[in-house]
Amino acid sequence: MQVQMEIEFDDLLKIVKNLPRKQLTRFKKELEDHPKADPKREDFKAFLLNGTTFSKKQLETIAKTRNAINQWRTK
Repeated sequence: MQVQMEIEFDDLLKIVKNLPRKQLTRFKKELEDHPKADPKREDFKAFLLNGTTFSKKQLETIAKTRNAINQWRTK
């Protein structure tokens, strides 16, 4: 079972700063040992974010075409 909470960054920072020294050391070690992001995944993410997008005119054309197809299908 997993529990997920949303904690603001400032609140998280306060919690970490209030940890006892032993737990703080353990926390830092966990952060350092955390696996780095997969480079292939990051490349793919960058590819998607920098990819081409539709212009407004193209989106309007798609919407009109979609409406025309929907009307044709209901006749």
